[in-house]
Amino acid sequence: MTYAVLLCLAGAGLAVWAATRTWAVEVTPRPVPLPALREERSGAALLPWLPALAVVALAGAGAVLATRGGLRRLVGLLILVLGAAVAAGGGYALAAGFAGDVSRQWPALCLLGGLLAAVGGAWTARRGSAWPAMGARYERPARGGATTADGPAAPGAVVPTRGRGTTDAWDALDRGEDPTVS
Repeated sequence: MTYAVLLCLAGAGLAVWAATRTWAVEVTPRPVPLPALREERSGAALLPWLPALAVVALAGAGAVLATRGGLRRLVGLLILVLGAAVAAGGGYALAAGFAGDVSRQWPALCLLGGLLAAVGGAWTARRGSAWPAMGARYERPARGGATTADGPAAPGAVVPTRGRGTTDAWDALDRGEDPTVS
């Protein structure tokens, strides 16, 4: 899981960074006493959707950590699609004939970042449902008589606090009582 999340983070982060660099410089000549007008255009100016998709893929890397099961696989599939779109944008920029002096290194890094994010997303979509989920170890174990949605909880099972009991626990804390002591 760590490698997949790192691939998503590195790929999407690289793509966001590369999209903000200058991809093309357009020089417009002016009459003799005036210097030429130089207009720098970043990848975000040329392809406005590119950094937006990369930022969503970057956020998806965090969502991989926060989800579990089938939802995590769906997030991985979304990152795969976003990474492929970012890579396609970088590839398009490499092949496109933008006006002016065009730099090829930044679109190439966008392409690489999109591919890295797509690989991380594919890895998550393929194996993500088997990875451990966060948060369960912080929930208190069930006491005798605790129930879950499926029926009575097993002794020592983790049962999250929900509903009216949650409000009662906070009220007990406000009164200075320990809500975990029965």
